[in-house]
Amino acid sequence: MVLPNFQENLQKYAKLLVAKGINVQPGDWVKMTIAVDQAPLARLVTKEAYALGAEKVIVKWSDDAISKLHYLHQPEEVLTDIPEYEIQEVEDHVLNHKVSRLSIISSDPGLLNDVDPTKIAAYQKVASKAFKAQLTATQNDELKWTVAAAAGAGWAAKVFPDLATTEEQVDALWDQIFKTCRVYADDPIAVWDEHKKTLNAKAAILNDIQFDSLHYSAPGTDLTLGLPKNHIWACAESYNPKGEEFIANMPTEEVFTAPDTHRMEGVVRSTKPLSYAGTLIEGIEVHFKDGKIVEISAEKGDEAIKKLVFENEGGTGLGEVALVPDPSPISQSGITFFNTLFDENASNHLAIGAAYPTTIQGGTKMSEEELLKNGMNTSNVHVDFMIGSKDMNIDGIKQDGTIVPIFRNGDWAI
Repeated sequence: MVLPNFQENLQKYAKLLVAKGINVQPGDWVKMTIAVDQAPLARLVTKEAYALGAEKVIVKWSDDAISKLHYLHQPEEVLTDIPEYEIQEVEDHVLNHKVSRLSIISSDPGLLNDVDPTKIAAYQKVASKAFKAQLTATQNDELKWTVAAAAGAGWAAKVFPDLATTEEQVDALWDQIFKTCRVYADDPIAVWDEHKKTLNAKAAILNDIQFDSLHYSAPGTDLTLGLPKNHIWACAESYNPKGEEFIANMPTEEVFTAPDTHRMEGVVRSTKPLSYAGTLIEGIEVHFKDGKIVEISAEKGDEAIKKLVFENEGGTGLGEVALVPDPSPISQSGITFFNTLFDENASNHLAIGAAYPTTIQGGTKMSEEELLKNGMNTSNVHVDFMIGSKDMNIDGIKQDGTIVPIFRNGDWAI
């Protein structure tokens, strides 16, 4: 590692994730998922969490090579047989301890490209149902959660293939993580507070207007999405039932809500690759009719995207519409990260699957049936794909038909 002041910045990053990301409070339980090659960061996070009064820190290790071997060699019936004790452990953490979740991702985005997509889809489907308690609690902000990143060698090689050595590639990716998460600032937490104000100002304008629908136009895209009555535009900050703030994604540049899953018409094309369950999916085209995805294809990873949409309950609906200006720092870096956490924060995006109940008034108290009745899609999956570009225009359409420009040429116009 030759990146200047790396250890100092890694320490600042760990503190930021704990103090601002999941906002550890005395007595909290913290659950961190992280790769084995990121042990130095895991140790720093654990130290910082305990320094802030965490009662217990649980570390769940992963390893890309072993995960791939499992997929390659385990029969599908074994791979999808999730032990009851694993389910009970997750439910205990969620229901009894409201564990604060810190997910640190670093995997090679194409790790499972040569694994049978049927196996991957089968496991994802079973796991989403088995661990639904965790998914539901996360979507309802019943616990604090943060998704962040660390520079894995396989991922770094994909992002920076022109650099000569693995060390240079990993350094370059760490540099981007530190930049986009504002770690290089003298006081990253204060800078994050200022960033939140900017995003909140845009969300407030959209919430005041309460558009009835949005119309997207760009090369290959002509899409109209309805918006539910009493929808809520949200951004960087979220709150658990105790009123404790947390930041779900670090980095984040988006302002988002849920579309009305009953009112979706038209076509949209992706503008960035999607890394989903270890498979790289590119050139996605989606056709909507009568509030559903009726056709979806991809130039690469076609089978994987079709299985996601058509083999998961609620997969033909959308759960999120997010606005990200093309001039945002991640977009202007010119880097494709092959990682949704970063690429979605460089581009307008949509999410296949479940809506966040927090994006409609009273949503966290609604049953799944009530959510669906109010236009909020329900599903066991939630997968973002990127559609924004400098050529995209978005209009907001009011109840009376008045058209208001929201985006012009990829940037805010409101």
